[in-house]
Amino acid sequence: MLRWLTGTPASPGWPATVGPLRTRAGAVTLRPVRLRDAKPWSELRIRNQNSLLPWEPTGVGSWSERHHPSAWAPQFSVLRSEAKRGAVLPFVIEVDGDYVGQLTVGNIQRGAVRTAWIGYWVDANRSGQGIATAAAALGVDHCFGPVGLHRLDATVQPSNGASQAVLEKIGFRREGLLQRYMDVNAKWRDHILFALTAEEVVGSAAETLVRAGRASFH
Repeated sequence: MLRWLTGTPASPGWPATVGPLRTRAGAVTLRPVRLRDAKPWSELRIRNQNSLLPWEPTGVGSWSERHHPSAWAPQFSVLRSEAKRGAVLPFVIEVDGDYVGQLTVGNIQRGAVRTAWIGYWVDANRSGQGIATAAAALGVDHCFGPVGLHRLDATVQPSNGASQAVLEKIGFRREGLLQRYMDVNAKWRDHILFALTAEEVVGSAAETLVRAGRASFH
């Protein structure tokens, strides 16, 4: 069952928790980021440098400096502030209660467009177990349900086949190529634009995975 607050500018649906959706890895849940996440966040990010660096925006300073536990508090403060005003929804991905990654819904726009982007990362040691797909499905269902969005975008580099597969399994379609779209790992990289609108989801994204035998509710 999805447990969310009403998605309006005054009550943006955060903090709250959604899930679980069960995969072969265990029960996948999204929950709000917390100030005390500094240690697990730092450990995961530093351990996953090689798997994350090719896909993430270029940052200032070394990877270890940017992901030292002390770097989490100011990042958390910004995320919490943006979440409270309804602009972003920052989540930790958990499997059976263990911190294994993050999912973020950002640049939330209301009014006539009601859109946002969705992004995610998962510990490389947990890859190939359906965790990112389940987490993305939960995020989609939240956004198209209580939060009241109509469209979600996701951008993926052409060489990132694993992330493309995550999106395609829950119904995202390719809309085109964004040339030199983002500064990633010190170079302007092309990205494929994926999109999904509420009308394209039959039942829910989680149900799409269940029907395909990729997840279950129990």
